[in-house]
Amino acid sequence: MRRTSFVNLPLHTGHPPAYLMRRMVRLSHAMAKVIVDSRGQQEFLRRLSDPLWFQAFGCVLGFDWHSSGVTTVVTGVLKQSLSPDVHGIAIAGGKGKKATSVMADVPRLGESFGLSTVKIGALLHASKMSAKVDSAAVQDGYSLYHHALVFDERGDWAVVQQGMNAENRMARRYHWVSDSLKNFTIEPHSGIICEQKADSILDMTAKSSQEAQRVSLDLARGNPENLKSSIYKLSAGSTLDRWMGAEPVKLAGYEMPRRLDWNLFKRMYDVQPKNYEELLSTQGVGAATVRALSLVAELIYGAPASWQDPVKYSFAHGGKDGVPHPVARKIYDQSISYLEGAIEGAEIERDERTNALQKLAKFSATMFPAEGN
Repeated sequence: MRRTSFVNLPLHTGHPPAYLMRRMVRLSHAMAKVIVDSRGQQEFLRRLSDPLWFQAFGCVLGFDWHSSGVTTVVTGVLKQSLSPDVHGIAIAGGKGKKATSVMADVPRLGESFGLSTVKIGALLHASKMSAKVDSAAVQDGYSLYHHALVFDERGDWAVVQQGMNAENRMARRYHWVSDSLKNFTIEPHSGIICEQKADSILDMTAKSSQEAQRVSLDLARGNPENLKSSIYKLSAGSTLDRWMGAEPVKLAGYEMPRRLDWNLFKRMYDVQPKNYEELLSTQGVGAATVRALSLVAELIYGAPASWQDPVKYSFAHGGKDGVPHPVARKIYDQSISYLEGAIEGAEIERDERTNALQKLAKFSATMFPAEGN
């Protein structure tokens, strides 16, 4: 029987022991310095935006590679180990309530880099939009609970955030990076990693959703009374009160949101957002608003959104035979080679270097086991 390679992110609780955290901080500091000195700060941000490299990096540091905790622990370790003076890189945010600290941390850290008000504002916008997209524009059943923004002294940035699914007890990690981003609302991710692809995921960031975005924008900029009229039509004669009541009304296989804030639609009508990004960034716009607009756009105006899961790295049932999802072996080989170079060049003790290389080799063997019966 052929063994398959997979990446599961089960939700684990607890904290790594203090001795391990100290080691992880020391090793990540040294490895980050090697990468920054040899390849530059922007390249380190690119590495963090690669879900596969990030996973392998956490393994090298000594954390259980398959757990959802690799996300929170690695970013927490980097928050301690990355020094603006040494690396020219800072990190803001974190898990739970720490995620909201971005709004205070970024201006403070940005000023220490000498960043302009415009660049600091751009960083705050990147933080806001990445969180808004992964909580409202991509509706995949994973609620965000971790958000970290990493940026350098020029204002380049990367975002690593994670959501959890309370039903399957699994996590999903979302990666972003500024140097490959062309638009916050059209396929903006550098990578999304999860246990497996899911069915019926509303993805308003897909290229195939651009017409649905356009119609949603027209609806938001139009008279709210017209939107109400469309809702009446979808309700097939039932009253708006029923549609907005405790029991959702299912139409064409989709579930309409339980309740909408019509005052929000009035505000959007007054503001007249210029594009879908501006619509999405409007305060108060969340998953329910996005979903309602997308359903009206599809069922009334014939502009369907994408219902395909945008996850890019899924190995729950994939193997070297490529059934059903091929493992990105070439990308892993590049990540492992890159990490080997960083370990070899790091200013650490010989036994620590050996241990890190052994963990990397073990990680590689786990991902690509020898074929057996």
